[in-house]
Amino acid sequence: MGNFSTLFNGLASSFSIKRGKNQKNVTAKQVSEAMAKEAKKNNLILCTSGIVNADGSSNFVSQYSKRGQKGTNQDCFIVWEEFGCQEDMIFCGVFDGHGPWGHFVAKQVRESMPSSLLCNWQETLALTSLNANCDLTSDKILQRLDIWKQSYLKTCATIDRELEQHNKIDSYNSGTTALSIVRQGESIIIANVGDSRAVLATTSDDGRLVPVQLTVDFKPNLPQEAERIVQCKGQVFCLQDEPGVHRVWLPDGETPGLAMSRAFGDYCVKDYGLISVPEVTERNISSKDQFVVLATDGVWDVISNQEAVDIISSTPERGKASKRLVECAAHAWKHKRRGIAMDDISAVCLFFHCSPSSQLQKTDTK
Repeated sequence: MGNFSTLFNGLASSFSIKRGKNQKNVTAKQVSEAMAKEAKKNNLILCTSGIVNADGSSNFVSQYSKRGQKGTNQDCFIVWEEFGCQEDMIFCGVFDGHGPWGHFVAKQVRESMPSSLLCNWQETLALTSLNANCDLTSDKILQRLDIWKQSYLKTCATIDRELEQHNKIDSYNSGTTALSIVRQGESIIIANVGDSRAVLATTSDDGRLVPVQLTVDFKPNLPQEAERIVQCKGQVFCLQDEPGVHRVWLPDGETPGLAMSRAFGDYCVKDYGLISVPEVTERNISSKDQFVVLATDGVWDVISNQEAVDIISSTPERGKASKRLVECAAHAWKHKRRGIAMDDISAVCLFFHCSPSSQLQKTDTK
């Protein structure tokens, strides 16, 4: 990890970044943004339904989204292969907007999170390597997780602050969740803000493919979430026509009725317990682990973790796995949620093992 700063500086000189007369050094932010532009040019970033499979990579990604019955699709996602010009890294994220400006908020967070995270990761690495008391060769797993945690915390705080000051997006009564993972070699870092969910498919001792939920659905009725909201003078309760659906309300109990306890935006309730702080965890990928699926609550409201694993694993073509999961969820909405408008449904499936002979491709799987 300590060599990344040197690599970063080398990349700075290779990218075409304009320097002012009084600017001697290129900033990490400039390099991160240049990397994003280069990745887009090389088709390493995908923001639409399709697949990403880079030549020589062990990653294979399938992603798909379906608009619900509530208007504009406020879900969006992103996959960035060779994240930060690192061959062993990939970034995947899903974002679920809500409110009148929710689709704009979701896309803004999707656009800013990867490059901002990359910038903060590089700066945190540099500070860590300069720390005389830090031994990067000892306890690498804990060290790596701590670096990613710090990077994500800085990134999410910056994004939420900049979003509030954005002069073209009104996020006072609108917001978005954000669930992302970074695969770095044989490790995955998971960061979650909101109620989207990441589920890992792994092989049990008896040979069955079973789910492992990697994230917590941050709903307002979770004890620790409800306690924070109430301490901040916010309210948590269900409407009479929505039994079991807990929402966040202002002290007057009239607005906004958020169904999640963490989100970007929604500044009308940021002083009343809503936060944009991510929960960051890590898992080492074993030979038994097959894939991980990131999906918005439009999937998990009607599909169980085991059902999702079964649907994806039984799909003959990996490239169509996310589409099949989304279509199964849409079908389940019609039968399990009769009379309720279907939510937007989105999924990203990251397979850990694939043919090394595959070529990078982007296809529309609609």
